[in-house]
Amino acid sequence: KLGRVFTGWVQRSFQSTQAATASQNTCAADDNKATNPVPKDCPVCSYNEWDPLEEVIVGRAENACVPPFSVEVKANTYEKYWGFYQKFGGQSFPKDHLKKAIAEIEEMCNILKKEGVIVKRPDPIDWSVKYKTPDFESTGLYAAMPRDILLVVGNEIIEAPMAWRARFFEYRAYRRIIKDYFNCGAKWTTAPKPTMADELYDQDYPIRSVEDRHELAAQGKFVTTEFEPCFDAADFIRAGRDIFVQRSQVTNYMGIEWMRRHLAPDYRVHIISFKDPNPMHIDATFNIIGPGLVLSNPDRPCHQIELFKKAGWTVIRPPLPLIPDDHPLWMSSKWLSMNVLMLDEKRVMVDANETSIQKMFENLGISTIKVNIRHANSLGGGFHCWTCDIRRRGTLQSYFD
Repeated sequence: KLGRVFTGWVQRSFQSTQAATASQNTCAADDNKATNPVPKDCPVCSYNEWDPLEEVIVGRAENACVPPFSVEVKANTYEKYWGFYQKFGGQSFPKDHLKKAIAEIEEMCNILKKEGVIVKRPDPIDWSVKYKTPDFESTGLYAAMPRDILLVVGNEIIEAPMAWRARFFEYRAYRRIIKDYFNCGAKWTTAPKPTMADELYDQDYPIRSVEDRHELAAQGKFVTTEFEPCFDAADFIRAGRDIFVQRSQVTNYMGIEWMRRHLAPDYRVHIISFKDPNPMHIDATFNIIGPGLVLSNPDRPCHQIELFKKAGWTVIRPPLPLIPDDHPLWMSSKWLSMNVLMLDEKRVMVDANETSIQKMFENLGISTIKVNIRHANSLGGGFHCWTCDIRRRGTLQSYFD
């Protein structure tokens, strides 16, 4: 009996060893297939906001829906529009307005192509479909602002986890494009997806006026908590090895720390802050437009501006926006006038209606490419928001050493 047991054990051990050897051989073959070096002609490569632009993703206004009026939406919108959200949450934005916005963005794409830029677009999706997770229910928003959800650092595309429940599944519109880039050699990273459970938000966040927002922001109090990491990509802005970020209503310190650890040691992530009653996305407050050149919103002064001045940077205060008071801006301020897209150091895409900032750029020796996206502005973004630069012709540099 003992002999039979021993013989059986030897047979099983031999079979197990054979299986393990076969498995290792298969894995080795797969490893060789999976570890091909990144091709030199990888289409994804961008280190800053101003190198010559060669390829870009431009968002879509199609099927855009008003987000449900949840606490995080209330904390990021202006009181005069709260009735609009309460009435139309989950429904389409006004159809006629959307039609005009779609036409404006199509023209913007045509102009970019004429300037020699390759343009990619996200997939159209029905954002009115209601979805449910174990923690919440919502409808969607849009795929209009790729800058909010995608951050390109070198040859890596980082998908932001987002902070609005209405944007939980927004990444789906971009997956086809990102898979294509991945198959061509790009790195692809998805940040930890938050549950967006009630604990991520201060359910009693006390907002009644702009003065309330000023006071709360000054105290470092935001509608998002530190329950789990969250961030929107548009709270980060790049200058080579140095990347600047703000703690905002949609980006918490855990999200910033995740990015800092993920990008170290090649990149340095710096937190900067502003006198801003409603911090949400940095690029209409602080927009880096060239090596040593930054637009700083005069209504939202930067508390760390000496960091830039000591490094020899020129800080420019853009002129007051010219957009009329009665033009609907459901999710943004008038300062989208400074939310520009640099095609290179000497060319900028700017609002055709904003003659004051056009003159400012011309005085700086930067030629302006004028495009009207006034109706597209209403959905919450300017040129920088509506785009995500995939490839700029340049190399990784340090501008603060």
